[in-house]
Amino acid sequence: MKTKSRSTRSRRYRVDHPLIKTRTVMAWSAERAITVVVLFSALLCGITGKVSAQEPEYLWSIEESLWRGPSVGEDYTVELTAGLWDPIPVIVASSEQFGIPGSDIHFGNDLGLARTSHPDFRLTFKLGRKHKLRVSLIPIEYAQQRVLTRPLVFQGIKYDANTPVASTFQWDAWRFGYEYDIVSRQRGYFGILLEAKYTRLAARLTSDDADEYVRAQAPIPALGAILRVYPTRFTPLTVEFTAFKLPGDLTKRLPGDISTDYRGQYVDLDVYATLNLSRMIGINLGYRSVDFNYLIDRDAGDLKLAGFYASGTFRF
Repeated sequence: MKTKSRSTRSRRYRVDHPLIKTRTVMAWSAERAITVVVLFSALLCGITGKVSAQEPEYLWSIEESLWRGPSVGEDYTVELTAGLWDPIPVIVASSEQFGIPGSDIHFGNDLGLARTSHPDFRLTFKLGRKHKLRVSLIPIEYAQQRVLTRPLVFQGIKYDANTPVASTFQWDAWRFGYEYDIVSRQRGYFGILLEAKYTRLAARLTSDDADEYVRAQAPIPALGAILRVYPTRFTPLTVEFTAFKLPGDLTKRLPGDISTDYRGQYVDLDVYATLNLSRMIGINLGYRSVDFNYLIDRDAGDLKLAGFYASGTFRF
């Protein structure tokens, strides 16, 4: 886990810790991250070489029964998906500095954070029938302004009531995963997921007198499962679930000088339906819920985003 913060009224500080280290520059922006996904996709295109010569079967010109026969949409090497996610955000965070406890800041009620849509990028590389490599990115960003209705303390600085404050919140949610399908049939499969969720968080409050921010990043391991069934040959239904929890008492058993004020939990649920227009093209409608909370040396956050998304898929 890596965190860093800055105060315009005070000196920088550093926490030397096996799990927590400060840094002075922000990691890649969401735009650069998206570029990485595009370049990686292009690389995979070159690796895979020629696209299969099999002619796609289109939904509107079915040669076989809609109900009988193999599923349409599983014969691919690379699958690219992009869309928009429109979650309802509930974000609460506090940050202590110089021994001064921070307020529990509700980014919606206190700072005016409003619902907005975010891009969603996914890439799957199929290694045979049962093995898949997966990469996904959701660059989440909120920016808002509001006159405070109550005093807030953030990074050791007090923002008085009736003070105009501009705030931003960024959350780059990467997922790097491996999928192994334990059961694989023509009309569906069930598999296990092993993931590393690389999370970058940044929160900033700016007024005429202060400009304070806190940033954190951490690789979070997760385990889960995926289930896909085909009610018809062209319409799979998919459920994915991954989770990770680090209880607070676990840190007491870890070697070295590790703070006991450290815990975290990450739960990710994704349910979606796909309409495959052909073997190569699909349309997705789904619902995703992400629940992430943490406590790091009295810096705490509770982040919940849940809502529907729509996306398109291209396979080859």
